[in-house]
Amino acid sequence: MGLRETKKQQTRTAIADAALPLFLAHGFDRVTVAEVARHAGVSTNTVFNYFPTKEDLFFDRQSEVEQYLAALVDPLPPGACCPAAAVRDDLCAALGRGDPALGLGPGAADFFRTVEASPALRAREREIGERVETALSAALPPSPTAPLLAGALAGLHRATLRELRRRVLAGDPPATVAADLTAAATAAFAPLCPCQAVSSGSVGRWSGCAVDWCAVGADRAAAPGPEAEAGRPPAGPS
Repeated sequence: MGLRETKKQQTRTAIADAALPLFLAHGFDRVTVAEVARHAGVSTNTVFNYFPTKEDLFFDRQSEVEQYLAALVDPLPPGACCPAAAVRDDLCAALGRGDPALGLGPGAADFFRTVEASPALRAREREIGERVETALSAALPPSPTAPLLAGALAGLHRATLRELRRRVLAGDPPATVAADLTAAATAAFAPLCPCQAVSSGSVGRWSGCAVDWCAVGADRAAAPGPEAEAGRPPAGPS
């Protein structure tokens, strides 16, 4: 990024960093954008230039979240036999390392309570979930079943995080929550991808996955394509 873009990103981050403690301490619905602007040392108009709505201030990384699952499957990471495996393995790895982004770090309970207390934030969460699913569907290999399969994958991912939130708010130890949900997610994803072992860097033709996802991945990996002929790595499924 150039200097101007760097400064804009720094301003955006500073505003979001000023907003979150206010929302957590006083509740999202009670804090005004004007209060956020005062704490950030900018004008109210400046806040709205970076965040069109107050919900955008709270979910300041919304665009990253909306594209996250799509980025996992397009292209498939090395060793993932199908999109279901890619989503499952990433989720279980994040649970295994206690990733704070999932809500396993300090302060997660306060964040979750703030969301639960605000109808506006819960509504925005639902919108984000719909956009996650739409982006994932577009990233899957084109087929009549892609929207349904995207719904299944996004739904399982969302349900896992919803249960994580419930357990964290109930006061369960993060390590216990992570271990329990890793096992539960692995079992829940099995109907879509029963391949529990990750291949050693090459995509294989596995049997049993939904709509033969694995065979699609194997066929694409086996075909050299123009990129390989030109000495470039294949772009992967789109």
